[in-house]
Amino acid sequence: MDVVTTRASLSAVVAGWRRAGLRVGLVPTMGSLHQGHLTLVDRAKQVADRVVATVFVNPLQFGPEEDLVRYPRELDRDRDLLAARGAELLYAPEVGEMYPVPPMIRLDPGPLAGRLEGAVRPGHFAGVLTVVAKLFHQVGPDVACFGQKDIQQATLIRQMVADLDWPIEVVVVPTVRDPEGLALSSRNGFLSPPERRQALVLSRTLRAVDQAWRSGLLSGAQLLDHAREVLASEPAVRPDYTAIVDPDRLEPMETVGVGAIVAVAARVGATRLIDNTILGQPAP
Repeated sequence: MDVVTTRASLSAVVAGWRRAGLRVGLVPTMGSLHQGHLTLVDRAKQVADRVVATVFVNPLQFGPEEDLVRYPRELDRDRDLLAARGAELLYAPEVGEMYPVPPMIRLDPGPLAGRLEGAVRPGHFAGVLTVVAKLFHQVGPDVACFGQKDIQQATLIRQMVADLDWPIEVVVVPTVRDPEGLALSSRNGFLSPPERRQALVLSRTLRAVDQAWRSGLLSGAQLLDHAREVLASEPAVRPDYTAIVDPDRLEPMETVGVGAIVAVAARVGATRLIDNTILGQPAP
């Protein structure tokens, strides 16, 4: 696997692939990779001839009270994992390469970004879409893979691609979980053993809503009450939000059907976790 840190070097490699008529896949990450990220690489290799993985901790998407400095950085380990998984190229730019000067313009993610995560983290999705747009321009992929765990992010990126007429296929890959059901996350490493056990209430909540819905309960309000009741069974977990929304506009649903997103976010100790399930798909 080649490793490049500049846009010029990236362009040179990808241009060679283009001349050979190869299909290019992109897997953007912020590093500290786990099995969930590597599953994105697996999926990209299924739908593309060559895969570019990126590792860049994007400062634009962190708020002033968030964990930019604390966010784990393990580039050597990430490189080895990506090489073993078969990615052909790692692009790992420094902040000065991505943002030679502080950006004056950021993408406006619109009203979808004011809900769920966006309501708790103002400005977050403007930073996400700005860096993803830059990576799309720099790499020029045919297909890009994102994880379902960040479902609102994936929804916004898919909408950005449609609205801006990018000829890029956006593939959303199901969430990878540990054997107990906890969604894999780079932030899980901050959890103590007791906090890890407490965090299992997130997937338990999603599973309870899925089971109630499959049993015939279709009222959004009643399903939401059920979700909050299950989440409250673990008093050490402090919810940020619990929501059941439609998959396109992320708006609350009165009657819940196939494809609805059940999303939760909560703080466990000092660590903030998110999770979701899509009704009609395998339960978490």
